[in-house]
This record gives sequence, structure tokens and C-alpha cells, in this order.
Amino acid sequence: MPTRPRSSRTWKKHDRWLGIFGRHPSGILSGSVNLLEMYVELLGRLKQIADEYAGQFQSEGFSRFFSMIQQELDDEYFASIQTHLKALRFRSGVLMSARLGQGNEGTGYVLRKPNDPDGHWLKRILPTGGPVYTFSIHPRDEHGGRALADLKDRGLNLVANAVAQSADHVDSFFKMLRIELAFYVGCLNLHEQLAPWGSPTCFPVPLTAQERRHTFTGLYDVCLALVKQEKVVGNDADADRRNLVIITGANQGGKSTFLRSIGLAQLMMECGMYVPAESFSANLCQGLFTHYKRQEDATMESGKLDEELSRMSAIADGLRPDAMVLFNESFAATNEREGSEIASQITRALLKRHIKVFFVTHQYEFAHRFHDGYRERTLFLRAERQTDGGRTFKLRPGEPLQTSYGPDLYQTIFKGNDEE
Repeated sequence: MPTRPRSSRTWKKHDRWLGIFGRHPSGILSGSVNLLEMYVELLGRLKQIADEYAGQFQSEGFSRFFSMIQQELDDEYFASIQTHLKALRFRSGVLMSARLGQGNEGTGYVLRKPNDPDGHWLKRILPTGGPVYTFSIHPRDEHGGRALADLKDRGLNLVANAVAQSADHVDSFFKMLRIELAFYVGCLNLHEQLAPWGSPTCFPVPLTAQERRHTFTGLYDVCLALVKQEKVVGNDADADRRNLVIITGANQGGKSTFLRSIGLAQLMMECGMYVPAESFSANLCQGLFTHYKRQEDATMESGKLDEELSRMSAIADGLRPDAMVLFNESFAATNEREGSEIASQITRALLKRHIKVFFVTHQYEFAHRFHDGYRERTLFLRAERQTDGGRTFKLRPGEPLQTSYGPDLYQTIFKGNDEE
């Protein structure tokens, strides 16, 4: 398969970063300086963006970020950085000092700042100081060259480590900035996908976790919209001052899809995103948990009901007041009477702990118990069914019914087969 070519900037960073992992201080220093030069260019571009667009941002986070960039990355900072990076190139050679140790071995290698050149060119040509002793190495003297390079590395060691740490620090800053901005880029990409289909989005109105607010219009499952690549049916509901929402109604009527839209909207709101709805307002929650029915698994060591109760036990260990739990056809692996009793006891225990519950169920006895005894604090939604058996995928307020209209599916499937 052909591969996408890497950008020139990616290769540039790779080449400049490679020297940091070398063995010799001179190589480490050179690679670090190369990388810092590239990042100084990027910091300059970031400063230009801050100067141009900072006033257009209202969020506290971006305002603080741009303010930091403008204050710390001023012209004086860039001039100082360029001066230091130029000096670290050591175009005029390396000046260092050392002492003689035991056995005349060199010790105490210290890198020195180069002397400022005298202003007059004649003084540099005709020095008037004491004698200066020099030596030179033949171009073909490999051993001498390696010895001299070793002396140079000893003097550069501390500087190379310091510059490498600085380069790593700046690189970490850009990596973190890229991670943070990836979230916003993802939000923009999602919006660009939804806009052509006319799928609405809105900024939600979040409220404190202790309140009981949950009202929306046109709420839809964003995952379903992405899969179908078209506008999907949205729902309206007003669950303010309600701890419990029970969803019943016709099979294949959109109940599970609605429950998924509730969970996704809550997550998107708490992430600071827009939500897939025309309007949306809800209280924050101290954790979002889901308990969905699962398909049969031949590897299970116990029954399906035991598996459901085991998962519920694990969820209960992490629950706190003001959390939210989404149930989808839970505890239906046994008969209706037993399943309704289990669901009722668990739901009542959660409500006592001030936990918001959304429950999709076909268990009429369970839903009817709360309709009779907890009606004031419960919103009952029912999947809409037309008189001819058609599904609109709309959920309307309505008390639970004893039937989920399973025969509609039977007629649709087997009547269709007969016609073929």
C-alpha cells in the first residue's frame, strides 16, 4: 500500500532530535541546539497567533494561555535566545580551562566564555601581550584528532546536558499543547461531519450536581448519525426535578438509541463540548455508569442473571451520590416477577442515595410499581407506535403498557417472507 509522505517539518524535527540520543557531548549539544532553533521558530509563530487572535477568545483557559504567551515570549526573550543559540555553535572554537592532576592527567575541565575581541583590527594582528603557545595536529593524525575531540567533549559535557534538558522541556511543552488541541480539533471535525446533514448541535447549560435538571429538545444519538450519514430522529423531554426516567413501549421503537443519546450528551457536556440537540440543559453527575444486557456467552461459568448481578455489584462499589446510571433491559434473564422485584429493589436503593436513573425495560410489573408509588418524581416515556404498527422512533410521555407489540415484528418478518 502507498504511504502518505511525511511532512518536511516532521522530517526536520526527526533529524534535529536525533543528535540528542548520541553518545558524545558535542553531538548531543549540536542536536539540542538544532531542535531549539526549530522550536524558537514555532514559538515565534505561536506568539504571532496570540497577538492576532487572543482578543477573539472568551474562555478562561485560552485567555490565560494567550496572556502567558504574550507576557513571557516578548522580543527581548527571542533576542536573548538567539544570542545564546548562536554562541552555542562555537563558530570560533571552544575555550576551556583545565588543571594537571595526578600523573599529569588533565582534570577540572571548565568551559569558558570566549573573550570579547578587541575593537581595533591592528591589535588583533599584532598582539602586545605575553607569549602564546600553540600546537597543531596534522590533518591525517586520526589518533590526535580523537584525543582533541575527547578533550573538547569533557569541556562541553555539562553544557550539553543542560541544553538537552532545555530542549526536552520545550519539546514536552509542544507535545502537551498538541494533546490539548487535539480535543478541539476533534470537536471541529465532528461538527464538520454533522453540519452537511442538518444535524443540530448546541452548547448545553450545565447545572450543579445537586440539582435535578434534565430538559432537551431534538436530542439524538450522534453515533447513529455518523453511521447512517444522515439526519436522524431527535427527541424532546422535560425531566426537571425527576430522579427516575422509565422508558417503555414498542420493540424496535428507538428506546435503546434514546438511552445511548442520553449518555453521550452527558459525557459531551461534561467534557465542555457542544451536544447533539437543539437545546440541552442538565445537572452534572458524579460518575456515569451503564448496565446493558449482554448476549449469551458460552464461556460464562454461571447463569446470565448471576452475571448481571455481578456487574451490578461492581458498579455499586463505584457509585456516589449524584451519579447517573443507565439501565437497558437489565435483570430480564429471569421471569418477570423475579426480575421486576430485583430491578425495583436496586432502583429504590439508588434513588435513596440521590442517584439519577434512566431505565429502559419491558417489565410491566416493574414500571407499574413506580407508576403507582413514585409517580411524582418519575418521568415515564413510551416509544411511539402508529396505528398501522409503524415506528416513528419518537418517545412521548405516557404510562407503561402491558405489551411491547412483539407481534408487529412477527408480522413484519414472516409476512415479508411469505410475499417473497
